[in-house]
Amino acid sequence: MTTSNKRLAALADERLRGMRRGLEKESLRVRPDAQLALTPHPQVLGSALAHSHITTDFSEAQLEFITGVHDSVRACLNELTEIHQFTLHSLQQVQQGGGAEMLWVASMPCVLPADETIPIGVYGSSNVGRAKSVYRMGLGHRYGRRMQTISGIHYNWSLPGVSDDGYFALIRNFRRHAFVLLTLLGASPAVCSSFVEGRTHELQALGQGSTLHMPHGTSLRMGRLGYQSAAQATLDVSYNDLEGYAASLQSALTQPWPAYESVGIRNPGGDYNQIATSLLQIENEFYGSIRPKRVTAPGERPLHALRERGVEYIEVRLLDLDPFEPIGISAATLHLLDVFLLHCLLSDSPPDSPAENRELAHNQQLSAARGRTPGLCLWRAGQSISQQQWGLELLEQLPPIARRLDELHGGDAHAQAVAQAKAAWLAPACLPAARVLGAMREQHADSFLDFSLAQSKHTQRELLALPWSQQQQARFEALAAQSWSKQRAIEAADTLPFETYRQQYLASERLGRAPGQTRSAAKS
Repeated sequence: MTTSNKRLAALADERLRGMRRGLEKESLRVRPDAQLALTPHPQVLGSALAHSHITTDFSEAQLEFITGVHDSVRACLNELTEIHQFTLHSLQQVQQGGGAEMLWVASMPCVLPADETIPIGVYGSSNVGRAKSVYRMGLGHRYGRRMQTISGIHYNWSLPGVSDDGYFALIRNFRRHAFVLLTLLGASPAVCSSFVEGRTHELQALGQGSTLHMPHGTSLRMGRLGYQSAAQATLDVSYNDLEGYAASLQSALTQPWPAYESVGIRNPGGDYNQIATSLLQIENEFYGSIRPKRVTAPGERPLHALRERGVEYIEVRLLDLDPFEPIGISAATLHLLDVFLLHCLLSDSPPDSPAENRELAHNQQLSAARGRTPGLCLWRAGQSISQQQWGLELLEQLPPIARRLDELHGGDAHAQAVAQAKAAWLAPACLPAARVLGAMREQHADSFLDFSLAQSKHTQRELLALPWSQQQQARFEALAAQSWSKQRAIEAADTLPFETYRQQYLASERLGRAPGQTRSAAKS
């Protein structure tokens, strides 16, 4: 019996039943002609600052849907479906002359206007609302607004009784094995040429139109065109323990970065360019495939929350939107993720090193750009290894975990998800990225935009056709009204000038304990 299986056998049913998950899903609002919507966040949806389930990410046009915490995959997906339904019904009510806006089903964006005209999220006049907008202004200066229109799904996952060290062991293994998920679930192998206008890239034309692609790509979103920067490439974040991770982040949050210093906090006219001139403005700017997380108190820095109260859950960040699924993700994917994350938790997880971190960065880039290439090799412990062989070794370790979860919950959903993943691994033509390219070629004349627009329209019809009761409508209308009341209360409670608020929020002491200081000492 392997070490992983021994640990699985020792895991009490009560702990496994305590597994919890939640989803955060981004989607662009688009016009019926596949152009980015330039309209403000619809008021009928509620306050983007204060709504618990519907907000915006970078842009006014980039909706973000947030579920609650659920004890089952089905309950989680049901809530995400309801949020979609309310949003689409609302967009029907506020449609413009050209027709109702839709939700773009692809991770890579629709037709984009000039970079500077992409609307940044607006969150009202409060200090916290202004800070959110200024932070996004900084992202635009640092990375360009187009890059920020990429959309994805985050999976938040926890298991009771896991220590900080246990979660970091999971994270290390997840990063080592993320190439499997990038290949199995990546669904963004192509993009509209408007996204890369004026940028150097290695994409190839598909047909005679505006579509660019990587022939064996899986996830352009997670590759060089995605959330990448020269500044963040200099970070060597340690995932060996909470203290090392926190120290890495604190350095990035307090280290001045010359290129960002040249941008400045404010322009000559007095408008804000960014929140800070450090390598990272705030913690959320750190891009990674997985992050340790802790719910924060109002006004609390995320790093402070982690240092004071430890890791509460992990956030999986490498998931593309699946354009073939009405809400962007399937139950089978979540069942696979539950099994995969348990495997990462239960398996031996040696410490990482700068050398391994470089290998993992290389493997991610290669898997995102060429993950379906026959004979592809990755790096593991300084040695070249067949991607297919390595991935198959990992997938063949998952069935015992799947069987245990199925025994606990009934049915065979986890075993089926693992079996489907293995079958797809052995038949790359069945992978989502291959299906996307196949549909473009066969049904949409090699056009990413035509394919994505057709899928967006199909999804809109499918979701609008689902049953939708007056009680459901009333509940979401009440949530929207409550969110506006909450925003007004936040704005009324402000007492500080924004610049004072900004400086106080960025104070280094708000990042929590000094390295080596215990939690009890920090609180005394």
